[in-house]
Order: sequence, then structure tokens, then C-alpha cells
Amino acid sequence: MSAEPQKYFFSVDEYYLMAQGGVLRRDARVELIEGEVIEMSPIGKRHAGCVLRLNRLLNRGVDDLAFVSVQSPVGIDEFSEPQPDLALLKPRADFYSNSHPAPQDVLVVIEVCDTSVDYDRNVKLPLYARAGIPEAWLVVLPKDVIEVHSEPKNGKYTKVQRLKRGKTLTSSAVTALSLKVDDILG
Repeated sequence: MSAEPQKYFFSVDEYYLMAQGGVLRRDARVELIEGEVIEMSPIGKRHAGCVLRLNRLLNRGVDDLAFVSVQSPVGIDEFSEPQPDLALLKPRADFYSNSHPAPQDVLVVIEVCDTSVDYDRNVKLPLYARAGIPEAWLVVLPKDVIEVHSEPKNGKYTKVQRLKRGKTLTSSAVTALSLKVDDILG
């Protein structure tokens, strides 16, 4: 009788050991998703511009209500540490220098999608919903639309808004935050 090959899933601790040991290059654009090291898509010009615009808009819009985290890790669980394009975090005195933010620290997570729409929608969004992150935005550049996913329940976001140009996005997680879709998309 032969045994089926089994995948080995890396923990967050093992992921960091691989980086420290040189198995992963320091400049490698990877993230740990459900125990697998996933190479992230290259950042194109429109994607980079959108992240910069969002960073500026969010910092103005949230003031002292939240920290704006840009392409930094969020520790979801023992086997997942994604690096969303942006996240709005609850303010903390140590500015998260003692530990990466955990799901309970995240108010909104934002993924800007150019070539990774299916992956972000079908892999990362459910991960965020299972972790109980209250709100997730997908900025879908090829379609000029922003999807606002909220009200996570049983591993899924139960409310989805699709906002096109000419509309205004108002966050349910950071109620003082309201942004024009046109300003986000540029």
C-alpha cells in the first residue's frame, strides 16, 4: 500500500526562520497564506499609484482614529501572515513595534487588484472574513470599481457593495471615513 504525498504547511515561526536563514531572499515579495509561501504579483504603475493615493487619502481621512499600514504584515493565525496593500489599524502606543497587528487590531484591510483579482477575492478575502476583520476593500483596477465587503459571518462577508466612479465610499468600520471613488482610482 502506498501513501499519498502530503503537503507540508509552514508556520509563521518557520516562515521567519526561513527568511533569517537565507532560504527566502530579503527582497523576496512573498507572503504566508494558509501555510504556503506565495509569491506576490509584481507591482505595476497603476497599482503603485493607487496605493500612494490611498495612503495619502486615508491618512487625511482617519487623522488620529487609525494608523495607516502600507504593505506590512498582519498576523492572521499560526499559518497565515498576509501583507495587504493597506490596512487601517487601531492606534497602539508602541506603533506595532512589539508585534505585528492581529485580526482584532485591524479595522479595514485593502487589496488593490490589477492582475490578482481572482486570488484576492477567492483566497485572501475569505481569510480576512474567517479572521473576523470587519471590513475589506478590493480596488479592482481593470474594472474601475471598489468592492466593500463587510459584516463577516461564518467565514464570509455577508454584505458587499460595488462602487463605481461618481460614488462615495463610506466605511462602516471607521464611520468618519468617507472617500470619493474617483479620488481613489485617479
